Amino acid sequence: MDSKKLLIRLILIIFLIFLLNYLAMEFYWYSSIWYLDMPMHFLGGFWLGLIVIYLFFLKDDVFKSIFKILFFVSSIGIGWEIFEIVVNNYVTQNYFNYLDTISDIFFDLSGGLFAILYFLKNIVSVKENTQ
Repeated sequence: MDSKKLLIRLILIIFLIFLLNYLAMEFYWYSSIWYLDMPMHFLGGFWLGLIVIYLFFLKDDVFKSIFKILFFVSSIGIGWEIFEIVVNNYVTQNYFNYLDTISDIFFDLSGGLFAILYFLKNIVSVKENTQ
């Protein structure tokens, strides 16, 4: 796997996430488009999964890398949800929504699983090119 291409993709994805989040905050899309946080969580999970691939792939075998991707993405996703709960309870005083939290974690992990598929596809293509 070419780490330079992966780094470029990581940078492009994070700029896409920042741009979409900026536009969503500026134009109140999060409140007017009820499902917008789903693709945002998916992109965040995908980006986090790619970060783990970028940082650890060259050092570990495939199984350890897959485990690290899932662990890292789920840990950050759950941490983010705890942050949202604290902010909602103490700052905005909105009620806690279990369904939204479960949905957000699901989309975080879905993005991480998509990063794993990307990872495995590139491993297979690298092995085919070296044979």
